[in-house]
Amino acid sequence: MAIIEVRDVKKSFRVYFDKGHTMKEKLLFGSRRRYDERVVLDGISFDIEKGEAVGLVGHNGCGKSTLLKLLTKIIYPDSGTVKTYGRVSSLLELGAGFHPDMTGRENIYTNASIFGLTKKEIESRIDDIIEFSELEEFIDNPVRTYSSGMYTRLAFSVAINVDADILLVDEILAVGDAAFQAKCLEKMLDIKSRGTTIAIVSHSLSQVEQICGRTIWIDGGKIRMDGSPNEVHPQYLEYMGLKRRSPKQAPENKDIKRENPENKEFFAEITKAEIIGEDGTASCRYRTGERVTLKIHYKADPSKLDGVLIGLAFYRSDKLNCYGTNTIRERIDYIKLKEQGEITCEIDRLNFVRGSYWLDIAIRSRDMFAYDYKAKAVEFTVYSTVDEVGVARLDHRWIFD
Repeated sequence: MAIIEVRDVKKSFRVYFDKGHTMKEKLLFGSRRRYDERVVLDGISFDIEKGEAVGLVGHNGCGKSTLLKLLTKIIYPDSGTVKTYGRVSSLLELGAGFHPDMTGRENIYTNASIFGLTKKEIESRIDDIIEFSELEEFIDNPVRTYSSGMYTRLAFSVAINVDADILLVDEILAVGDAAFQAKCLEKMLDIKSRGTTIAIVSHSLSQVEQICGRTIWIDGGKIRMDGSPNEVHPQYLEYMGLKRRSPKQAPENKDIKRENPENKEFFAEITKAEIIGEDGTASCRYRTGERVTLKIHYKADPSKLDGVLIGLAFYRSDKLNCYGTNTIRERIDYIKLKEQGEITCEIDRLNFVRGSYWLDIAIRSRDMFAYDYKAKAVEFTVYSTVDEVGVARLDHRWIFD
């Protein structure tokens, strides 16, 4: 059942060059009111099912935040329809709806009322809101005395405690210290597990991958790609890397194809990837806990490369991202490639529980441009004599006295 329905939505704004602000200016210089009509969304259509978590990605100005404001009915489309079913809670702008001269406690009542809670409902939750925000010491101070991080804590705490059917978040998780970000992420996952529908605008793809099972990439006011994060994000990163290097070469908003254009400049290519088991041979079936070795064969043009990073991402057959890393995350210096060679990654224990998996591999530049990205570079199954569930097996032992 779709809880959000967007149908052929178009939205544009007038951007004035020399708009008059006073009555005198408007009367005397009315002819100077020149403006551009800028189309922000151009025929967007999609559905979001109940309980689904969706990430909205795209470059600055592509229409992501405008779309969230349409979903909250802060603004309305020029044409098309936007329908939401149930209570909507949103975090679209830092401190939106807060009055600077009111205390944190007073702003909780005001902000929660905007979300549709009654006074009785607010009173039953206010202790939980304050506790989550960790602002007990400052809750009765005016919010104008709060730092931006304290604003975020209070705004997020209110939004997640209104028991909304739909939660809309616009980059709010990027603000605050690391401990609070981790706490927010944990809370978001908890909210998701309880069946709340979530839509997140974020430039942090790893954040989207942790929370969302679907990504919508918006470019030039249109949906460029809609699918699982492991399908969309590599294409998005490659596009953004190409755009940074040479904006004129960035492809137009057309259907994405995995095949490289014939005239694409060559930098590096993954020619073969294989996983070697304990018996010294490449296979497609491994035991839980088996020692394995990943071998990546490549060819490259060293004269065009100023060091690269290697990225790995393991996925289960249901597209769950089980594990991901890259050489820079692990504090390994940028790698110098030869004309051809082999990169080896030794995995002491392949601790996935039994099931079907695949491995994506990428060679990227310093700015994350994908020289080569091999989706499903290796597909394999894991077997075990133990009927365990989940993703990873934790090494353990039982002791009975």
